[in-house]
Amino acid sequence: MDKIIILWVDDEIDLLKPHIIFLTEKGYDVSTVNNGHDAIEIIKSKPFDIVFLDEQMPGLSGIETLTRIKQISPSLPVVMITKSEEESIMEDAIGSSIADYLIKPVKPNQILLCLKKNLENKKLVSEKTTHQYQQEFRSIGMEISNRLNFEEWTEVYKKLTYWELKLGQLMDDGMNQVLKMQKDEANQVFCKFVERNYVEWISGKGQDKPVQSHTLIKDKVFPLMNDNKPLFVILIDNLRFDQWKVLQPILEDYFRVEKEEIYYSILPSVTQYARNALFAGLLPTEIEKKYPKFWVNEDEEGPKNNFESELLGELLKRYGRDVKYSYYKVLNQTYGKKLVELMPNLMVNKLNFIVYNFVDMLSHARTEMEIIRELADDEKAYRSLTVSWFQHSPLIEILKYLAEKDVNVAITTDHGSIRVDNPVKILGDRNTNTNLRYKTGRALKYEHNEVFEVRNPADVFLPRTSVNSSYVFCRSNDFFAYPNNFNYYVNYYKNTFQHGGISMEEVMIPFVTLKPK
Repeated sequence: MDKIIILWVDDEIDLLKPHIIFLTEKGYDVSTVNNGHDAIEIIKSKPFDIVFLDEQMPGLSGIETLTRIKQISPSLPVVMITKSEEESIMEDAIGSSIADYLIKPVKPNQILLCLKKNLENKKLVSEKTTHQYQQEFRSIGMEISNRLNFEEWTEVYKKLTYWELKLGQLMDDGMNQVLKMQKDEANQVFCKFVERNYVEWISGKGQDKPVQSHTLIKDKVFPLMNDNKPLFVILIDNLRFDQWKVLQPILEDYFRVEKEEIYYSILPSVTQYARNALFAGLLPTEIEKKYPKFWVNEDEEGPKNNFESELLGELLKRYGRDVKYSYYKVLNQTYGKKLVELMPNLMVNKLNFIVYNFVDMLSHARTEMEIIRELADDEKAYRSLTVSWFQHSPLIEILKYLAEKDVNVAITTDHGSIRVDNPVKILGDRNTNTNLRYKTGRALKYEHNEVFEVRNPADVFLPRTSVNSSYVFCRSNDFFAYPNNFNYYVNYYKNTFQHGGISMEEVMIPFVTLKPK
């Protein structure tokens, strides 16, 4: 590895000779100058890794020198060294993008620590993070092998997401591959867990069951309506838990996270089923029976989620919640900007639901558009694209507005998605639905051990498309492909983000309560 090259700028540089010798003996290459003008000239002529800069120098001051250095080399780390502890000087220096700040007299070990912190930080963090995950790898593996309940599974998923984000910051492909293998193993065991318990959960039997789509408003939203403040629930369609975690630091500039919870999407984990169930407070067959005009089946033409506002109104009536409420669905940037302007009008409502559709559109666009595939090549890039959208969307403006008000805010979603890479063969007639993660129809042919099958849809409160219809769901990172045109399907859909089946990413999804700071 090449030597680290330091420039030290101080009008009393001769007095710092012991420090220079100390750094040279530690393997650093140190150049010295005694004024700001010479510092500017030498930086123009040769590269440096870091600059130590005296704040109080005759002629060109340290702050003025810093400004000029940043004009020449914006990314060059500069450490300001000063005799003064005045707050204004510190603010000036920090406002000018310094890397660190030291008060004279500085000790050699202070300098060494500063160098390690600023130049070797990534390497040290990488080594420590890798070591920490290696230590936790075994304990997570042991947890996965136990018979966990739904709450314990949410904790495992949170841990895996934490390490995915942490290791994702490092350029260590080996450790990321180890984590992927552990996550794949967890997903396979989680799918079996859901299959064993799903019918019991959905039928309401027993006490040990998670909050699911159809109970979310009753269990989580209603308790937030018990004070006099307006409640705003922002539902971002298809928002995975890891995507929430990368949005969280942005929102923490404006809000405190009061509670971060995970609830379980119903199956199929798609908008038509999960979100209708959420707003109705009912399962699909219950909606179909009670409100037939608000339910559109798989084989019927037209949009499947056009009556969410009406279903929400009926839910509030059934529970005796006679409150003013609003419902808005944002499908594009223009409407999002209009809603920003409407926000003052919504403050008189007790409950406001805002459905934001961008993330779902992003996952579909990634499948269909080559350029989006390139931009979101993997989970890390997919999260990055989500952050970029959020930072420049009307939604952040809406949330900034709410942060200035005395309101309650919740962020949630209807389902997540998973990056699929393992094709599973299936046969169906032309009336079979097109989703890649679940199929429903009357003539489905598949390997029974490769899917979660529901032969009697009534068992899980799903409507029949015909007398003999059944449902089958993909597990983990599988996706359905037809034997004819098999290679086309595999090449086109492999490594795309899909939803509708069973995986931690699709089923375990965030419900987060925020309070304005």
